[in-house]
Amino acid sequence: MTAAASPSATGLPPIRFGTDGWRAEIADAFTYPQVKRVAQASARILTQTYAGNGIAVGYDNRFLSEHFARAAAEAIAAIGIPVKLSSQATPTPALSWTVHQLGLQGALVVTASHNPPEYSGIKLKGAFGGSVSADITRQVEELLADLPVAVESTAPVAIEDFDPWPMYLGQLSQQVDLDAIRQSSVKIWIDAMHGSAAGGMTRLLGDRVREIRGDRDPLFGGMSPEPLPPQLATTMEAIAADPAPLKVGLVFDGDGDRIAAIDGKGKFLSPQIAIPILIQHLAERRGYSGELVKTVSGSELFAKVAALYDIPVTETPIGFKYLADRMLATDVLLGGEESGGIGFTGHIPERDGMLSALYLLEAIAATERDLSDLYRDLQERTGYTSYYNRRDLHLPDKSKQEKLMRSLDETPPQAIEGRQVQAHLTQDGHKFVLEDGSWLMIRASGTEPVLRLYCEALSPEAVEALLDWAENWANRA
Repeated sequence: MTAAASPSATGLPPIRFGTDGWRAEIADAFTYPQVKRVAQASARILTQTYAGNGIAVGYDNRFLSEHFARAAAEAIAAIGIPVKLSSQATPTPALSWTVHQLGLQGALVVTASHNPPEYSGIKLKGAFGGSVSADITRQVEELLADLPVAVESTAPVAIEDFDPWPMYLGQLSQQVDLDAIRQSSVKIWIDAMHGSAAGGMTRLLGDRVREIRGDRDPLFGGMSPEPLPPQLATTMEAIAADPAPLKVGLVFDGDGDRIAAIDGKGKFLSPQIAIPILIQHLAERRGYSGELVKTVSGSELFAKVAALYDIPVTETPIGFKYLADRMLATDVLLGGEESGGIGFTGHIPERDGMLSALYLLEAIAATERDLSDLYRDLQERTGYTSYYNRRDLHLPDKSKQEKLMRSLDETPPQAIEGRQVQAHLTQDGHKFVLEDGSWLMIRASGTEPVLRLYCEALSPEAVEALLDWAENWANRA
């Protein structure tokens, strides 16, 4: 690292990109000077890497996002690169589609996705319409080492304002049968979690949609905009109380690229449940083909449903950029990750919460059945019934996180909860496959001092026991 990038020169630690972009706390590491540096370094690498005619900049509903986005756009324009700035908050996949459709060299999206309200961040998108590779972000990090401050323009800079929504909604309308959804009996609840996907489903489906938390709240109601049960209790209760005979809840994260669902009884359905339903819908009802790409934390049911349709399966580390790489390399039916990021054939190699929601609605419209019923059918057809849960273990700091992961590197367990470890996978974190087929995975978050604990087992009780074991291990260590 050069002296210019040292903490003494910038006043802050070097910028590092995680699983999907750079994230930091607002007014700590995430400041206007830092945003301008990242914008200029990112734009230079994107324009050196991809053919096209400029960079798009978009943003979410977080605190000051529109102002950070304008600062980023001005910084890019100051170094002579054409830039388009979104005129309003939009889902991240809308910016990715814009890049692909307009032949741009890439995009910067000011968002911290599902992170707590005090965070912001920047995601980088390539000309192909998806997250850039780790090699690209490494080049940006290296360039930042030689850029202690952003280059300022001595003359007014030109920025073109534009609205990504119409082009994006037009693409979604081509992908699904909106009329079939409108004509079905399903009542549609949308929880936008105060994020940037708010209003999108209403614009597509009109008064069929009941949207909640569609207003902008930079504090997200005092919680993280991540579609997990602790953040969805009120939504689940409202759907359970709704007397409609067929209903569904669809929940987007803070920047609209991820999804979870709620069934007609108000039960939370994780992406581990939604993805098998989507695989079946695309393969059986739409007749699509291609490979299934899943991350290492994805349910084993993904592969078992894929086998029903002779769909090959590839497994990757966690992070949609790995799925995107595979989607660029071959014909992929669906790329899905446990956290709710799902990409589809015929679209861009990008996770898209709204398209995921529309395909789930299309599956309900085709069958007039609840999502949980569709899921149980798949369990019966495959002969595989399992249960899943994830816990996030918050730690005092990153050093504790690193110590725990080193402990697993050096002395991994040979047995867990009385069951022998049959396989220890280290593709991303540590995944322990047990003798009964259950698995437990421990992985460090790339942005927060958090351990992600994932588990799939043959009963809800077994899942919680394995997660308890992992949490107790961490506390002891």
